[in-house]
Amino acid sequence: MSLVDLTILVFGVFLFEIKLVNYYVFIGYVIIAWIIISLKNEFYNVERQARVIQLFSLLIRQILLFIIVLYAYMGFFKQPEVGRLALASYVVYVTVVVFLFKYLAFFLLKKFRVLLKGNGRSVIVIGDNAKTRQLIKIFQTKLDYGLNFKAKFSVRDKDFSLMKCLEYVVENNIDEIYFSVAELSNDQITNLVNFAENNLRTLKFIPDNKDIFARNLKYEYYDYIPILSLRKIALHDPINAFIKRFFDIIFSSLVILLVLSWLTPLMAILIKLESKGPTLFLQKRHGLDNREFYCFKYRSMAVNRGNDALHVTKNDMRVTKIGKFIRKTSLDEMPQFYNVFFGQMSVVGPRPHMVSLSEVYMKKANRYMLRHSVKPGITGLAQVSGFRGEIEADTDIINRVKYDIFYLENWSLLLDLGIIIQTVTNLFKGEEKAY
Repeated sequence: MSLVDLTILVFGVFLFEIKLVNYYVFIGYVIIAWIIISLKNEFYNVERQARVIQLFSLLIRQILLFIIVLYAYMGFFKQPEVGRLALASYVVYVTVVVFLFKYLAFFLLKKFRVLLKGNGRSVIVIGDNAKTRQLIKIFQTKLDYGLNFKAKFSVRDKDFSLMKCLEYVVENNIDEIYFSVAELSNDQITNLVNFAENNLRTLKFIPDNKDIFARNLKYEYYDYIPILSLRKIALHDPINAFIKRFFDIIFSSLVILLVLSWLTPLMAILIKLESKGPTLFLQKRHGLDNREFYCFKYRSMAVNRGNDALHVTKNDMRVTKIGKFIRKTSLDEMPQFYNVFFGQMSVVGPRPHMVSLSEVYMKKANRYMLRHSVKPGITGLAQVSGFRGEIEADTDIINRVKYDIFYLENWSLLLDLGIIIQTVTNLFKGEEKAY
């Protein structure tokens, strides 16, 4: 949707005789201004349960801020011959067309959920009281929300078991769990939170006066029922995801064209001179939503069938001479820019682990699976904070997970740029665990 809006903005510039000094500067200004305002205004973060009045308020704020920034351009860049009437017509055009498109997309998506059952999420409710019954009624009547109610579990039932609820979630591939805080004990809530995070399920609270965990909570309304979401992951916002993906494509394309185009043939010669086998080493890793993908690396070890299952340790005999150099300088990771370009990885994110190791680490570090809520990265906050390489003790993976979770909750493009700069700095300084 953001691309359509930007197209509307740019196309409108040529519809009216605004008489600008430099049209290209104006177009660049308009695009940047719209993106910044959208990020600040969360213009594209419209929840499925949003009401029309909320959408209208969002549109008004967006347009008013855009008008202010637009007229500021005329004063700052001194446009002596600008057509005031044409500029006003451009503002009206942008307002009307963006409004129409926003509402059209909003209503079409609602109809899509009702008529074709698309864009749906399966949900269950734990608890039996006035609020949970009212919420279930909303699920069953507000079909345009796309929230498919599957089951209710009453805590007061003699045979109630939280474990049975969790088994039902897994067996029926439930997406979201809603529960009444008033009806569960603190231990049960803790178990439910841990289950949701380790199994990549969305957990939402129906609040009361109990003390809720000190986590990032998002407050929202389903009709007139207040709902709390456990965590708002920054990269689940469509605009943030678009910005990060755009940056990944540009950055990886430049590396592929300017570096890998000559580095790969050179590495192929050096690697094959020392040992027989392929230049690239493909290893299965867990990525976004715990899906497996093949991670690309320059081969740094002699060909061995067991290389895919065993993590490299210090003074590992499998590592070749050229392998020691490229691992020390992290050159072996460079082909992962192809993974970034193909959309399997990001430049910055939690480092992906071997499939066999993920199963081990999941038992050692609580909330480990939450790392898979975003794409894995070539480098990450944990790596530049001293937690890269071999896991020698349980505290290593526990601390790595803490940094990864902080990253996905507090992502920004500036944070990514800072991590990239720190990664390059560490390469020149040298790192103890780079082996």
